[in-house]
Amino acid sequence: MFRIFLTHTPDSLPLLFPPRARAELEKHCTLVINPTGKVLKGAALAQAAAGCDLVIADRQTAVDQSFFTTATDVLAVMRCAVDISTIDVDAATANGVLVTRSIPTFATSVSELALGFMIDGARGISRSVAAYRNGEVPDPGMGQQLSGKTLGICGFGVIGRQLAILGRALGMNVIVTDPAPHPMAENIKNVPFDTLVGSADFIVCLAPSTPQTFGMFGARAFSLMKPDAMFINLARGELVDEVALEQVLDAGQIACAAMDVGSAHDQRPATRLAGRSDVIATPHIGGQTPQASEGQAMHVVSQVLQILNREIPDEAVNRAAATRLQARFMTSDTPSDRSTT
Repeated sequence: MFRIFLTHTPDSLPLLFPPRARAELEKHCTLVINPTGKVLKGAALAQAAAGCDLVIADRQTAVDQSFFTTATDVLAVMRCAVDISTIDVDAATANGVLVTRSIPTFATSVSELALGFMIDGARGISRSVAAYRNGEVPDPGMGQQLSGKTLGICGFGVIGRQLAILGRALGMNVIVTDPAPHPMAENIKNVPFDTLVGSADFIVCLAPSTPQTFGMFGARAFSLMKPDAMFINLARGELVDEVALEQVLDAGQIACAAMDVGSAHDQRPATRLAGRSDVIATPHIGGQTPQASEGQAMHVVSQVLQILNREIPDEAVNRAAATRLQARFMTSDTPSDRSTT
């Protein structure tokens, strides 16, 4: 029977790896819960996971080279999230450890948050709430309706496609920019980046973080936007030049911004930007709903069951390097070897 170490702290465990997922794992494995109450890393993480076959790592837990060289019992590190940027995959590969990731079960949650940002930005809801709570009478001003406006989506993955559906349902014109060929609905156009930022009323950044997208929203991109445009970042903080964003907000070159990510700890918005009256900020909560969290946790459970069945999950990122698993399980009598290479 596998022994599985869950890195989640007691505070994060109920939401990020909820009881149903743990109960399902306990039917097949022995669970070891992080006993420290702290986010572990390196040798401390290896020590806590000693004697465990698998490690299920939450998003905050970095898994570095020192872990992989010390944790000689571990066969696989399974990220209960899509982002594996804080896992040293090269070190895992060098030590024969499999690395897997979960799937984006949070597409609906994140796209709904984007919609909330757009409505708030268009109608000044949070500004009015803040004024009333401070004992002030807010300026009613003139809001905007979303119907008839242009929604520009930068990055047309699963979240972008879900957001496009919501935008079209509200009567918005939807344009996207994405270098990969995607099947497009008849009323959605894939346009160049400059066209999108120059013509959209709401620009939503959903692009993946790659060397090519680093800082893609900088002074030049912001200079192309309409003065009444709203910029929303739901991707990664490093895609945005925060100094340039602050400058265009100071100059009134765009109407406002919203962000669920940024350069602060755990990809949260930077306090300097988040505290502005023309910025709507949330602390990286896009996927923080029970449905999204349980979906990711249950997907990790399904991956564990695949490994128990001597299969390498489809979401493995270094399947050919999983020599520890191969040495333990992948013998000539393996019931299924279709995913072992």
